[in-house]
Amino acid sequence: MGSLVQVPFHGRAVRGWVLGPTDDLPARMLAVKKTVSPERVFDEEVLGLARWVSERYVAPLAAVLGRLAPPRVAAEEGLDRGTPEAAHGPPTTPAVLAAYRGGPELLAGVRRGGFVPTIVRPAPEDEVAATLELAAATVAAGRRVIVVVPEAMPVPATAVAIADAFGDRAALYLGGSKRARYRMWLEIAAGRYDAVVGTRPAVFARVPDLGTIVVSRESHPAHREDRAPYYHVRDVALARGRHAGLTVVLSAICPSSEAAGAGLTEVAPPGRRWVPVEVVKPGPEGRAPRLVQGLRAARRAFVYSPLPGYGIAAVCRTCHEPAACASCGGLLRSEEGRIRCVVCEAPGRCRNCAGTTFAIRRGGQERVEEWASRVTTVPVARLGPDDVPRLPADGEVLIGGPDDVRDLGPGGLDLVAVLDADLADRRPGLAARERAVTTWMEAIAWARPGGRAIVQSSRANDPAVQSLVQGSPRRFHADEARRRAEAGFPVGSAVFRVAGKAGFEAELDRFEPSASLVSRAEDQTVCLLALDPRRVPEFGRAIREMAARDLVTRVEAEPHL
Repeated sequence: MGSLVQVPFHGRAVRGWVLGPTDDLPARMLAVKKTVSPERVFDEEVLGLARWVSERYVAPLAAVLGRLAPPRVAAEEGLDRGTPEAAHGPPTTPAVLAAYRGGPELLAGVRRGGFVPTIVRPAPEDEVAATLELAAATVAAGRRVIVVVPEAMPVPATAVAIADAFGDRAALYLGGSKRARYRMWLEIAAGRYDAVVGTRPAVFARVPDLGTIVVSRESHPAHREDRAPYYHVRDVALARGRHAGLTVVLSAICPSSEAAGAGLTEVAPPGRRWVPVEVVKPGPEGRAPRLVQGLRAARRAFVYSPLPGYGIAAVCRTCHEPAACASCGGLLRSEEGRIRCVVCEAPGRCRNCAGTTFAIRRGGQERVEEWASRVTTVPVARLGPDDVPRLPADGEVLIGGPDDVRDLGPGGLDLVAVLDADLADRRPGLAARERAVTTWMEAIAWARPGGRAIVQSSRANDPAVQSLVQGSPRRFHADEARRRAEAGFPVGSAVFRVAGKAGFEAELDRFEPSASLVSRAEDQTVCLLALDPRRVPEFGRAIREMAARDLVTRVEAEPHL
């Protein structure tokens, strides 16, 4: 089982995987030509997980199996990697979970083994330590651990901490060259490591004696695969834990609505471990008086501004008409001294007269950097699109956006400011508010333990803003569940985008979708629908039958909404 082989098929030699013995043989069966690789791609446990992914995300099993291992490098195969050593004793790690509500029970479950699905909502300064403690407790029980992180660069603080604690018994499965990645995958399967830290593919890693899977920053959108089979790490980890009897921990300062609505046990600090958050009305260009005062006193601060650039072109100075892109009619933004369309990125030209000079409505990271430099007593820097995300240095105010909020470890900042919070409601997409709240909370967490936060919003009682004040997303999750249900996409529903020929959408009505949105363009129809997860196996069989009839051409599971 799991071997990659070459077989004759319709006059060609094609590759395939051996899935195991069967009595269901066709009348005419050709023999396998040769074994392509001596390395097994999967075992029985991982094959069962692959079958689940294929069914849940309506993807060909072959497409799923192709994602279980990195591209093959034949020169790395067949090497003597020695006899795998027994798991070493665990490193000494900070003990934080024993003081959490539900923490002792979680640690007991890790030691005991078995399927223990849990949400850990750590205090900001405990985020790395909690994951490290779970990894150490797993190894102490004689098993191994996988930690899935959403990003590889910069190397997350969680990955760095595990590598430092476990030394050469920790695998950083975070990219690298094709050869290095395949070599690491082989060494993981051989049992060379007690702890494996990696991005999405790590959730499938063949780790002997696996005991725990931790999904770090569970609510991050990068945990969803953007290529077929479009799986989500959270759901795959829970399925693997259920099938193999593993402890699965979803760790996040702000868990996703899907995790919060799954009915899992939550482990969290017993008391408030959150900074004071002050909500103020937005000032012009983000210059609320309270923020200006805070920046004057701060020695180390981060200002979160979601808008890039210096501002938006408001009026053409030549014809005095509202500014719009000559190519597509989109907004024109001033950024890095140039004016370009935010939609098609064409150089800024007026749609009405082709003029190239505009009156700018100021507001954005460049403008914030400009005015902040005049009110602070320390240097101000701005992270550009090519800069590596980082925390502010001592004696620095740093301006950054959504892509700059990463797992950088405890911040210890004097001040964190969130500008333009009201823009979250204007962003397209059903999950836009949730992504914004998650980013805000992760940024504000950098102010722990002794700092403060200022949030500029005209709606202080909005559940999204109150989640920042309270340091808990519960009220926001309740409001988000209501909002999504009203939109026809209840939290926990299975969402698919199906493309094909006109008329196929009528055949999907028998699955009683809670939402079914249909759009048509020329000879193609696209249907976005939400289903009860229990209907997905039947739905998948119907989709495959319609694909055989050439009615359906593409299926995308869990699209970003």
